[in-house]
Amino acid sequence: MKKFRSIFWHRRDLRIEDNIGLFEASKNSKNLIGVYVLDPNLLNLNRTTSEAKNWFLAESLLELQKNWERRGSRLLILNGDPIKLISKLADLIKAECIYWNENIEPYEINRDRLIIEKLSKEKINIHTFLDQLIINPSDIKTNNDEPYKVYGPFYRKWIEIIKNSQISKNNLIQISRTPENIRGLNERELSSIKNSDLNYCISRESDSINDLLTSNRFNNSNLCPCKPGESESINQLNLFINSGGINSYNQARDIPSLDSTSNLSAALSLGTISCRAVWNGAQISKNMAHNEYQLNSIDTWIKELAWREFYQNALINFPGLEKGPYREKWLKFPWQNKSDWFNAWENGLTGIPIIDAAMRQLKNSGWMHNRCRMIVASFLVKDLLIDWRWGELFFMKSLVDGDLASNNGGWQWSASSGMDPKPMRIFNPYRQASKFDENGNYIRKWIPELTHVSTPNLLSGEIISAERKGYPNPIINHKNQTSIFKELYSSIN
Repeated sequence: MKKFRSIFWHRRDLRIEDNIGLFEASKNSKNLIGVYVLDPNLLNLNRTTSEAKNWFLAESLLELQKNWERRGSRLLILNGDPIKLISKLADLIKAECIYWNENIEPYEINRDRLIIEKLSKEKINIHTFLDQLIINPSDIKTNNDEPYKVYGPFYRKWIEIIKNSQISKNNLIQISRTPENIRGLNERELSSIKNSDLNYCISRESDSINDLLTSNRFNNSNLCPCKPGESESINQLNLFINSGGINSYNQARDIPSLDSTSNLSAALSLGTISCRAVWNGAQISKNMAHNEYQLNSIDTWIKELAWREFYQNALINFPGLEKGPYREKWLKFPWQNKSDWFNAWENGLTGIPIIDAAMRQLKNSGWMHNRCRMIVASFLVKDLLIDWRWGELFFMKSLVDGDLASNNGGWQWSASSGMDPKPMRIFNPYRQASKFDENGNYIRKWIPELTHVSTPNLLSGEIISAERKGYPNPIINHKNQTSIFKELYSSIN
């Protein structure tokens, strides 16, 4: 029998369906209301988020509010310090229980510890759940009971646990269904919240939430392939599966001019779709596959989901990754950190077409193709000799799907400072362009001033002055700079 008045605190789980914590809260609560807190520490445009991500968040919250109302309750949006606001809200409505899904970033873990201490003193019951990972990090260890430090063995163990555990049946993971009807608070109680000193965004107009998130607006949402909201995330997953995109993923995923990826990175980061739903979509695709090529493509996509969990496990087990390199010798690397080179890189003005196309895609759409993320990261570190943490921070301030674990993991992989058995990986930007943008379609899309240049010259960067039309000369010579990098690398061994 349901006995308690409860609060469910949304964080990186901006959805109603297959939300483990929300399912448990709805199952055990007589009255249930949702809350999302706009935490200033996570909405810092100078460090932790971007205009694009704030747009995705705001639009997703609007839909989430409507979904709560359809079920008979409300989602409150509070603005400020969660440690104070969650406690105040609980006291105001006389909540006996608070539910939430755990997060894995160091700041969030410490914040939650402080909230738990405060709520426990106030005799409020706290129930937390693991929702954003398929496998609990405590369950995925080496034979020596240590966390995995290399992706390959981690992936094999991860797959083995899923297929052999009780969480899956026929390789499909059980999805939790939130009830269609949730009993919330009455109008008098809601009015008391509105009239309290809680910083409460009661309006359900998009502008009001956007105003709380940022004074500036992300104006290029039409160019962003990641679509906010639970319904759009489900649509994107279904489109990727039903259009056959997942069946050709193995080859097409590296071609930046094609719309060949699922575009679910932001949805997974903010939780408008669950990792379990994504896993199940892949398994359904495997059941419909017609040949080995399609099966291999689907398995490659599943490995990307495993990469996400690997990086989150790494951050949980090695929280120091947030601040610096996994390989400590990189603390001694003599970075050159030329600010004019960095400015050219971030603005897409290096004079190297594939680099500039990728950076302009990021600047204009809030998103960058994954192959291009690797190319520009390698270039920043191993050509420009700039500290990878500069690039990591810039990505977090620019990406719609900025995620500390995945972004940090990707940058440390590219910089060779992370958990990587091949530390001397260097990408040649011209070879990368020739291999993955062989017709120059991607470069021409994002650098329109070079549309008239022949494809061979576009890919090689050998563009004569008369054809540049204001496009800059290359700021560095790739061969020379990577030679310098190798010498500096040798000096720290």
